Amino acid sequence: MDLRIWVILAAVLALGFVGYLTTTILRQSEGNERMREIGHAIQQGARAFLRREFMTLGIFTAVLFIILALLVDPKPWVAVAYLLGTVTSSLAGYLGMTIATKANVRTAHAATGSWAKALKIAFSSGAVMGFCVVGLGLLGLTIISFLWEDSHVWLGFAFGASAVALFLRVGGGIFTKSADVGADLVGKVEAGIPEDDPRNPAVIADNVGDNVGDIAGMGSDLYESYVSAIAASMVLGVIAIGAVKGMILPLILGAVGIVVSIIGALAVRPKDFKGTFEEQVSKAHATMNRGVYVSNVLMVIASFFIINGYVGALDLFWALVSGLVCGFLIGRITEYYTSADHSPAKKIAEAGQTGPAINIIEGLATGMMSTAMPIILVAIATVLAYAFGGLMGIAIAAMGMLINLGMLLAMDCYGPIADNAAGVAEMANLGTEVRERCEALDAVGNTTAALGKGFAIASAALASLAWLATYFEVAEIDIASLTNVDVITGVMIGGMLTFIFSSLAMRGVGHGAFKIVNEVRRQFRDIKGLMTGEGKPDYVSCIDIATKEAIRAMLVPGILVIVVPLILGFTLGAEAVAGLLVGSLVTGFLMAVMMANAGGAWDNAKKYIEAGNLGGKGSDTHKAAVIGDTVGDPFKDTAGPSLNILIKLVGKVAVIFGPVFVTLISL
Repeated sequence: MDLRIWVILAAVLALGFVGYLTTTILRQSEGNERMREIGHAIQQGARAFLRREFMTLGIFTAVLFIILALLVDPKPWVAVAYLLGTVTSSLAGYLGMTIATKANVRTAHAATGSWAKALKIAFSSGAVMGFCVVGLGLLGLTIISFLWEDSHVWLGFAFGASAVALFLRVGGGIFTKSADVGADLVGKVEAGIPEDDPRNPAVIADNVGDNVGDIAGMGSDLYESYVSAIAASMVLGVIAIGAVKGMILPLILGAVGIVVSIIGALAVRPKDFKGTFEEQVSKAHATMNRGVYVSNVLMVIASFFIINGYVGALDLFWALVSGLVCGFLIGRITEYYTSADHSPAKKIAEAGQTGPAINIIEGLATGMMSTAMPIILVAIATVLAYAFGGLMGIAIAAMGMLINLGMLLAMDCYGPIADNAAGVAEMANLGTEVRERCEALDAVGNTTAALGKGFAIASAALASLAWLATYFEVAEIDIASLTNVDVITGVMIGGMLTFIFSSLAMRGVGHGAFKIVNEVRRQFRDIKGLMTGEGKPDYVSCIDIATKEAIRAMLVPGILVIVVPLILGFTLGAEAVAGLLVGSLVTGFLMAVMMANAGGAWDNAKKYIEAGNLGGKGSDTHKAAVIGDTVGDPFKDTAGPSLNILIKLVGKVAVIFGPVFVTLISL
């Protein structure tokens, strides 16, 4: 029997687990009428955003489909695979976000009676996104390999996943931070009302943003990394260890990763207890970490026997372990730099005692310092992976980092669901005790979200290295010499691309927030009785502004990522594009880590003060921390994560069009 049948069964198992989790979540109560009204508003806003995003994505997909069908061999199958990759990635994002928007009110309602039940619902909803990603990604790629045993077709499927990630990650990031910054600046800073106060017209848009940016966006980002790592491993595996084994081994490892991730998710079994806020946070961390440890240990054991039995040697096993350990350690480092339990975030909070300027300076310094260990760890993992398995070893190391993605993404997507639940508890006036329970879950979510961003960035770096290795193969390049002026030109343009891309993303947030600030001020001024609770805010207008601005602002950076490598390849040739990939990877990885960690540290420094430290809420130190967090929001949730897409997508464009560059330059 073809082993790919078992891989398909594992992918179907993941989707079956999604069905089980979804049924369990939807059985839970949505609470009172006010809670249902809030939940419905968030669901409508999220659907409206996705509907406009997918309409724009449809036009983008049609144009690229025609280009691929005309230029890239085998015609038109690369284009067909690209379309399938787009559809499956879109479906994963849609399903995951839909369940998340239904789980937030259910989590808040569960918190009225049980801390453990609320945690379980939020985690289970995150797991829906996680297992949609691995199930649909592995299923699609395996079916593609059945239909076309041509490596370029497999790469076309991965390219389709990149297009969706570009729209949902960049567009979703601009939406969420436009709404968040706009809501905070007028609500918390100017009007002095609490976060998630229902009088704030931007509060629903802010909650919608958590879903479109941190669930649909993060899911599409890691879907792309997951599919990319497997596809690159398949391509390089065919070259390194033979057509059949090289193609099937990565798929088998992906299938086993699904099984152990399900076991890890089932190991997350919270139990009710009465404790302080800090004890609840610690207990939730320990409960979810149990699932990570279980899945990691099982994966190491299983991959040892699979690789040894299937390949007859352990070289690739050690490459896989190097990636897995690298991902784990980067997660711990990210936690150190961003968690309020450690000194970096506390120092940022203390810096706020002198005002917002020093708070911002300390946050930037923290983000810059935090780049050292991740880059060293990725460098060590790359050297070890190459020593053990050559270019395929690098791709397998990227797979190692992503192999338990179902479990890891469940933890990451838990964060915005818990954040939404805390918002619902505030808007529905569920009481101090319920709000405290939800805020404890949200505090854990801040850390898991920061860990997820660190993990996503590191996996993007390794996946990009795998694409670089693949590009050298498909473009038939042995060496890209630094004495070659074309290569140097490519490196410089690649380095520049990171800063242009980040600037456009940050400005998108700035423009969107500017318009939302003016709209919120207008409503506070014009709607009678709004501040006293008698008037009703117009939530829809803020959602509409954030959606339009997000789609408008993401088009230019999205086009740049596609067009720049094509222009360079068609004018200077394949070696210049190799330089472009190196330049964008180095600067993109460093900038992404710096922005994500600085933003996470600013956020948790604010929450450290809000927990009653350094004067607590409403103090001058707190106001300075809110300003720092406002600067950090587009860092950690827009520009930083969007760079993941940049460094991976330029690699995919290069790989897909690499043979075309070679052909045209030789004519």
